[in-house]
Amino acid sequence: MKSLLVKIAKCTVCAAALPHGVRPVLAASPRSRIVVIGQAPGRKVHASGVPWQDQSGDTLRSWLGVTAEQFYDANLFALVPMGFCYPGTGASGDLPPRPECAPLWHEALLCRMPDVKLTLLIGQYSQSRYLGDSAAPTLTENVSAYRNHLPRFLPLPHPSPRNRIWLKRNLWFETDLIPILRTLVTRCLG
Repeated sequence: MKSLLVKIAKCTVCAAALPHGVRPVLAASPRSRIVVIGQAPGRKVHASGVPWQDQSGDTLRSWLGVTAEQFYDANLFALVPMGFCYPGTGASGDLPPRPECAPLWHEALLCRMPDVKLTLLIGQYSQSRYLGDSAAPTLTENVSAYRNHLPRFLPLPHPSPRNRIWLKRNLWFETDLIPILRTLVTRCLG
């Protein structure tokens, strides 16, 4: 695993398409129990080099019911985005994750984590890739049909402040799914 993480850290495959430069941001261990597959690092995470070290990460840790210490323990959580580098900003927020990373690196990473009990698919990009033919047309449909994807996958919306409208329209997420999510996380970490 260490040599693979070193290779990823040195990757420059999509350097020409990254306006802020190459800085792969991820964390993983052969003993990781939960994999969090998000979109791509944002500007703050690109600057810090620490996955989910922003407001979205605060919200995600709250949803999971874990401390920052637990979350950043790679033996508990692997933090593996669809795109490892910050893609830059577009007209309506951050650009989509670069399409090169997941096909190039995910399989090699995931096969080195035999203790994974749950993979959290955060956002439409990870859900489209990992749910494949069982993916619904919308993120809301994927998240509301989460039982269909357990025990391996649990689709979630992105915890970005930009998704407050989605959360207000889908109150069931916090009342019904968050308690189930916390129970699953507790079981996986126990």
